[in-house]
Amino acid sequence: MSVKGKTAVITGSNSGIGLGIAEELARAGVNVILNSFTDSDEDHALAARIADETGVQARYIKADMSKPDECRALIAQAGACDILVNNAGIQHVAPIDEFPQDKWDAIIAINMNSAFHTTAAALPLMRKAGWGRIVNIASAHGLRASPFKAAYVTAKHGVVGMTKTVGLETAKEPITCNAVCPGYVLTPLVEAQIPDTARQYGISEDAAIEQVILAKQPSKDFVTVEQLAGTVLYLCSDAAAQVTGTTISVDGGWSAQ
Repeated sequence: MSVKGKTAVITGSNSGIGLGIAEELARAGVNVILNSFTDSDEDHALAARIADETGVQARYIKADMSKPDECRALIAQAGACDILVNNAGIQHVAPIDEFPQDKWDAIIAINMNSAFHTTAAALPLMRKAGWGRIVNIASAHGLRASPFKAAYVTAKHGVVGMTKTVGLETAKEPITCNAVCPGYVLTPLVEAQIPDTARQYGISEDAAIEQVILAKQPSKDFVTVEQLAGTVLYLCSDAAAQVTGTTISVDGGWSAQ
């Protein structure tokens, strides 16, 4: 069964990884719903551009992934959800005894709880359609820990656990649920951190990438958005029909250590 003509909802998809996944799915003939918590002309223009370039239907729907009702309303407004990609996420770095409570709550809500609410809302639509794919964008931090990232590591571990549970609950149906666990991805956000990191350590930008940013990534090379998007497309394919309840690491060997 081809994914052409299916409808995908991708949370947190007006930039970076989420946008790359939406573009890849659209090129494969999937109608896409873009999402973020803003509602600007630029957001809607992204959807219009994807529709123009690929010929699929593309829409932008505003929904704040920190709010359970809006998570579920996103799926309702989409009207169909054959493919759900839970991608929305934020980060904050601090020692646990100094971690701001509001930052903890926001990271848990957006990075973990939103995936519960969207999945709970999307599964009935998938069952009615007789087919579904749920792909949770977790992280290498869903399998490994790093200091000062307590909320993020907790949330991503939770997403991996929920992925296993949903995979088991849907195992006898033509629905799969998997998590992709990227290492460091070369997004505009990460690119912007490279010069600052180099200045902070008094080293070159190349050294900052290899010795600091990619210290835990054995390949010493960034994951690309295109590589992640291709992994998501694979998980939506017939070839992955028996891949469920598991994680796929795209991390340059990080989790092999």
